[in-house]
Amino acid sequence: MLFSLASTVLGLVALTHAVDHAVVVGGPGGVIAYNPPSVSAAVGDTVTFTFQQKNHTITQSSLKNPCTPLAGGFDSGFQPVSANDTSGPFPAASITIQSLAPIWIYCRQQVPSSHCAAGMVFAINPGPGQLAAFQAAATATGSSTNATTTAATSSAAPSSTAAAASSTSAPAPSSTAPANHKVLVGDNGALNYNPANITAQVGDTITFEFRAKNHTISQSSFAAPCRLLGATSGTAGFDSGFTPVAANSTNFPTYTITVNDTNPIWAYCRQTNPSSHCGAGMVFSANAVESSSKNFEAFMALAQQLNGTSSNSTSSSHNSNGVSTLAGQSAVALVALALGVVTVL
Repeated sequence: MLFSLASTVLGLVALTHAVDHAVVVGGPGGVIAYNPPSVSAAVGDTVTFTFQQKNHTITQSSLKNPCTPLAGGFDSGFQPVSANDTSGPFPAASITIQSLAPIWIYCRQQVPSSHCAAGMVFAINPGPGQLAAFQAAATATGSSTNATTTAATSSAAPSSTAAAASSTSAPAPSSTAPANHKVLVGDNGALNYNPANITAQVGDTITFEFRAKNHTISQSSFAAPCRLLGATSGTAGFDSGFTPVAANSTNFPTYTITVNDTNPIWAYCRQTNPSSHCGAGMVFSANAVESSSKNFEAFMALAQQLNGTSSNSTSSSHNSNGVSTLAGQSAVALVALALGVVTVL
């Protein structure tokens, strides 16, 4: 009898693995929609948003105010994609589901008209009838005066812009005109960002110029340097997507982020072929406090320890569309026989 019960419970382990839900944002021909418009996700699941044509965001809002940013909510920033880019790689942002409460999302683009008012909204775990109500409220009151706009910059090489995920603290004032900080990615085949550690003011931009091979610039956290910010915090950080550059190319793609406050920004390259670039020390920081224990050198050392040499590292791979797929350490099942509960770590 005991053997039979244990076998039944252990048989449930395979059913509890986290699932990644794929959502396409926009699309060829100027699609103003999320596809699908909603998903049902379990705690621990991830939702990965892949940005396609035109210039969209995923911005958290509320059921009551669908086209107004939720205080303290996540915001991907604008993710422009050229109309003639049909093969990618496309920018992506991922969030991890931490509860079964509904999550409401909209696109805050206002050019040439409000995307939210056109019904470009999305929901995670909506209740019965709530998605229709959310869509109706968006189309009725979607022209939010709080929305902001941005334009994609044009250049010979593909370029895109994003905003770094920030805290809810007020931005520090800046007394000088915004500056653009140029960072070379993988220059001369090196696995690094050059420079790898900078200081930037609020309103400044940081432009990453991809020079060789196939790299990303992906926002993470100090504690988990080699994992997407959305996978560890529920905040959708920036992610350039994989950006391949031919060895003899003289046309270099760029990806630009805007600095929203003076909090540290942590980022890494999520390439793992043939081995982890993050584990090799390919990390970046802006506004790291060098006098603290959480400085750039400590960030790099932690990346090398956790993702390069540690036995409990988590790796990632990418498919043909440049979307990261977590392939973490072997799952460990904690089985509570009395309750019949299975948790996979």
